[in-house]
Amino acid sequence: MIDQNLLNILVCPQDRGPLLLVPLDGGAELLYNPRLRRAYRIEDGIPVLLIDEARDVDDDEHARLMARSRPADPR
Repeated sequence: MIDQNLLNILVCPQDRGPLLLVPLDGGAELLYNPRLRRAYRIEDGIPVLLIDEARDVDDDEHARLMARSRPADPR
């Protein structure tokens, strides 16, 4: 689980915008940029925020991720 303070300062390395934290099955999580539809994995509690390591998300997965997500900074 990523600490909320860390989550508040994390941004997408590509567009510098906020990311959404998305809980997945089995207790895993990922960070998601809905503007670019790019998902960043989290390995052992460490976000892998490398543009080359992100994966593209299709329309169906985008809808699922948005339904499960919460903002990184809920202001």
